[in-house]
Amino acid sequence: MSVTRTAVSLLLLLCISLFSCINQGDKTARSPVPGKINRIGYDLSGPEKTMILPPSLLEVSGIAVIDSTTVACIQDENGIIFIFDLGQNEITDHFTFYYAGDYEGIARVDSSFFVLRSDGVIFEIRNPGASEVQTHIIPAAFPAAEYEGICFDQDDHRLLIVPKTRPGRGSGEETDHPVYGYDTRSGTPFNEAVLELHLSSVIRYASENELRMDEGKNDTGLRISAVAIHPLTNLIFAVSAVNRMLYVFNNDGTVNYIERLNPDLFNLPEGISFHDNGDMLISNEGSVNPPSLLLFKYQLP
Repeated sequence: MSVTRTAVSLLLLLCISLFSCINQGDKTARSPVPGKINRIGYDLSGPEKTMILPPSLLEVSGIAVIDSTTVACIQDENGIIFIFDLGQNEITDHFTFYYAGDYEGIARVDSSFFVLRSDGVIFEIRNPGASEVQTHIIPAAFPAAEYEGICFDQDDHRLLIVPKTRPGRGSGEETDHPVYGYDTRSGTPFNEAVLELHLSSVIRYASENELRMDEGKNDTGLRISAVAIHPLTNLIFAVSAVNRMLYVFNNDGTVNYIERLNPDLFNLPEGISFHDNGDMLISNEGSVNPPSLLLFKYQLP
């Protein structure tokens, strides 16, 4: 029996040695598993890091990257900005900017934050973290709707404000989804939409790529819950918590890419933001699963 075991062991060692040589010889020719990284540079099935957020951010509704290690978070009940440390995986600071309300989005512009309330009112928070936080209230200046998306367009020095659904829904004019603007230099809103996201382009892309947009709800609306501009490509990214979708738009409002998000990973995607190197953060409200912050590395497609 010992001779037999010795022979088997030698045979296994020989196989392992041969397999190792084959792999070493092929090492320079190997590439990532095809289909994992999408053409916009992310593997949405495999986050680089998953951070479970504390109970105070159970209903996290918006995020804005501050620097490589910290991100500002809001939740949709209290007028509080939470500073979350990505390395320590904990809240390191927080400050109150207004009373309780339905706050849905946050954007950072230099050293200030802009927080969007669902009725379209914007709160500019200056000197965050100082002993006396200065809050400037910007009245709603856009058509009545439920607003959830806000981000900073650095190239044009403006905020982009996106309603969850198109104003005047049901009027028979649901061909485009408007994006409104606010000039951060003059402090004034634009009178008309600065961009239209083309629903016809969304529907066409979904049809060509066999994507169900509505999860059986017979609804082609975008239901946008958060937006952000990619720092390297300038593409407009938008997530929908209702439809669990990631939409990527070109600067003219046409679709560049769409991907359905895995509900096991993306519980309720309500926030999106980017690091300067293109790494992407998406936040999820808690329900069945706890609230989370997912980090996706940017890899050139």
